[in-house]
Amino acid sequence: MFAKVLICTDFADGLHRLGHFVSSLAVGGIKQIVFLHTVPLWEKGIIPRVDTEKVEQAKTLLAEAVGENLADVTVKIEVQSGKPVETILKVAQSYQSELIVLGSQSHSLLTDKLMGGSTMAELSSRSPIPLLILRPQLISAYTSEELTLRCQHLFRFLLIPYDGSEVANYLVQKVKQQAEKQSGSCLEQCVLCWIVKDLKDSQARETLSQVQADLETANLQVEIDIRKGQPVVELLEAAKIIDISAIAVSSGTMGTFREWLVSSFAGEILSRSWHPVLFFPPQR
Repeated sequence: MFAKVLICTDFADGLHRLGHFVSSLAVGGIKQIVFLHTVPLWEKGIIPRVDTEKVEQAKTLLAEAVGENLADVTVKIEVQSGKPVETILKVAQSYQSELIVLGSQSHSLLTDKLMGGSTMAELSSRSPIPLLILRPQLISAYTSEELTLRCQHLFRFLLIPYDGSEVANYLVQKVKQQAEKQSGSCLEQCVLCWIVKDLKDSQARETLSQVQADLETANLQVEIDIRKGQPVVELLEAAKIIDISAIAVSSGTMGTFREWLVSSFAGEILSRSWHPVLFFPPQR
């Protein structure tokens, strides 16, 4: 699905471990991987300066994680000083990355707001390219055998929330575009999940059938799941039961004043899901 990937790590998130699984990531069609670590500027003096010692330490750690690359994948290591979000966006543009991978702790969206935001929250409102959010606890707990399989099947089966809205239709089209451009079978299946007020909602089923038919033209196996209840709770419950690889979401309010007034569905999923979340930036 994504040929050029930027993997951002602060080492505490465990994402540098992915350096040992470059060949497994290549199975999903990845051709270029950039590992990025951002070192804060040294600010103990009058003028902020690059902390050269920490920069060299980080380069050594990443080089050890990547080791000798035997796969047909270009691997680069970037260690830069500065603000994380600004650095990530700059490096992503420099390498023409198609996906940014980062780790984020699971917590409430309100926590992000009260604490002034997080790297994930700010990137979700500013990045022009998709994000893949992985939970550090899971990456750290996987054995090498488990992580090998995870890296091979990052996007094999997507859970797609759908409610007939403009944002939902935009999300479906982004997934369809990714399926159409892939050279292999990285993305094979998806399930369209609509949480309704009444399980007898025939209109929802009819609409989903049309969306299902559209996605199937991209050579995807598509299932339909209609549930009743609170959208965020029910979608996360569906993720537990259905054998998915990741949840795909988008938003119409990320980075807007409205997001501060009412938590968005996508924001809640990004903050609360234990499953990997593939976030497509809002349509601009």
